[in-house]
Amino acid sequence: MATEKGQKVVWFQAAGCTGCSISLMNSSYPDLVNLLLDELVPGKGITLLFHATLMGPTGRPALELLDRVPREAAGQYVLVVEGALPTGHENFGRVGEVPMAARAAELARKAIAVVAMGSCASYGGIPAGAPNPAGCIGMGELLRQEGIGVPVINVPGCPPHPRWFVETLVTVLARGLPAPEELDDAGRLRNVYSGLIHEHCPRRPDFDVARFAPYFGEQGCLYELGCRGPFTNAACPEHAWNGGVNWCIRAGHPCIGCTEPDFPDRFSPFFRKLSLEEELMTYRRQG
Repeated sequence: MATEKGQKVVWFQAAGCTGCSISLMNSSYPDLVNLLLDELVPGKGITLLFHATLMGPTGRPALELLDRVPREAAGQYVLVVEGALPTGHENFGRVGEVPMAARAAELARKAIAVVAMGSCASYGGIPAGAPNPAGCIGMGELLRQEGIGVPVINVPGCPPHPRWFVETLVTVLARGLPAPEELDDAGRLRNVYSGLIHEHCPRRPDFDVARFAPYFGEQGCLYELGCRGPFTNAACPEHAWNGGVNWCIRAGHPCIGCTEPDFPDRFSPFFRKLSLEEELMTYRRQG
C-alpha cells in the first residue's frame, strides 16, 4: 500500500468517532491514493502498516498484525493516534483484549515519533469533557504518565483539516523530527498552526466596526453569538473543507475553538459570548 522507500506508519484508533480518518479520506490534494502510493517529498513516501478502517484484514488477523509491529518494526515507524485514551478503567476501551491506553503506550515505546491526529488524541477532546468518567487523556499526557520519552507532534481539530496532517507529515519526512522551537506551547507545528482564525476571518471587517450579528443567519461578526475565532489558532479561513468549499464561519456558525487544548470545556457553553474575565484568562493562557 505504499512506495518501496516509504516511511512506515502505524495508524492506531482509540476512543473517537473516526472523523479524523474520514477527514483525511476526503483530502482533495493529495488525495488518499496519492498519499498512500506516491512520493510526498522526493524519494520519500509512506508505507501504511496498519489502519483498522482502511486495511483489508479484520478481526484476529488484524490484531496479530498489530501485535507484530512493535517487535518486527521497532524504531522504524511513526505512530499516528486517532482518538482519546481511556484510563479510568481497563474495560472503558479495548483493542482486542488489550486496553486502548496500554496498546497505545506499547506502540509508542517502539516508535520514532507519535503524531496525535485530532483534538481527542492531542488533548483528550470531547471524550475528556467534564465529568470525564472514562478518564480520557491525550497521547502527550499518556506518555508523560508512562515515562515514555518519544516526541509527540499534535495535529488538533475536530476533525483537523487533512492538509494540516499532510503538511505535518511532509515536514517530518523532509526535515526529520521538529526542534522544540518549531512547536508551539500546545505541541503543534508553528508553520501549520500559525495565526488566529480571527486574523483572516471574512467577517473581520464587521468586527472592526462593531457590526455584530444579533441572531444566527444575520450579517455581521459572530462574536456576540459565541465565536471563539479570536482565541483559536488554525488555518480554517485559508483552507476550508471539502476541497475549499466551506468552513464553519462561512456557513454562518461560530468557531468553537476545536484546535485548542481543553476543548470542549474551555469554551463551553459554545453559543455564549465570553465574559471579560474569561477573555483575559484566555489571553493569558495564549501568552
